Amino acid sequence: MAGRGWTGGVRAAVAAAAAVTVVGITGCEPTEAGAVGEPSAPVTSTEPAPGGTSPPGPGGACVFVKPDGAERFGHVGWGFRVTGTDRWVYGAVENPSGKIYTPPGGDIGAWHAEGTYARMLSDMSRDAHYPGTSEHPYSRYRCTGGKTGDVAAARVMVDEVERRGFLVGIDPRTGEIGSRDCLDATYDVLKAYKARRLTPAYQTEIPNVWVESLVLWTDRTLKPR
Repeated sequence: MAGRGWTGGVRAAVAAAAAVTVVGITGCEPTEAGAVGEPSAPVTSTEPAPGGTSPPGPGGACVFVKPDGAERFGHVGWGFRVTGTDRWVYGAVENPSGKIYTPPGGDIGAWHAEGTYARMLSDMSRDAHYPGTSEHPYSRYRCTGGKTGDVAAARVMVDEVERRGFLVGIDPRTGEIGSRDCLDATYDVLKAYKARRLTPAYQTEIPNVWVESLVLWTDRTLKPR
């Protein structure tokens, strides 16, 4: 994630060391193997969204969470509203191989889709675009409304995060500690969209820790629908 600082110092170093030394712990979903193809084509509350009600628009953004993913470090995906409509673009970097490094252009389980808000919740709650049965499904989501959103920039970033490979720990090309994981993808897409109240996510930050920092985003349980 270019352009982000290292204020998370000690925590970032610990997370990076853990990712390097523990096989399969990547800060993203590492449990199932197999290719993931691209589909064709809130004040805090724990109450379910009534009738799948979307956040107030015309813009809006969501973060989807698998709290038990990646040995309980957590795994996240993203969604953003096509401004002024009930169409949402949503997706994730799933990292099905569980590797801590995949070079740019490699299979990182990146996917995205577009549909209504209700369709987005349904797809994410069932891992509809992930092959097989997920051991840790998305079970929580946090959303925020917005007066606008840069849809064009967010779409460009979606393409970028799907091509740039995966990394948690030491980059073999540069020898430096960094990350290009599910959290980086989620943050970078929503930052490009200019989502409101988006807390910075520093490199190698733990997804579950970052999710708790989203102030004034709704916080709801996501059940299969």
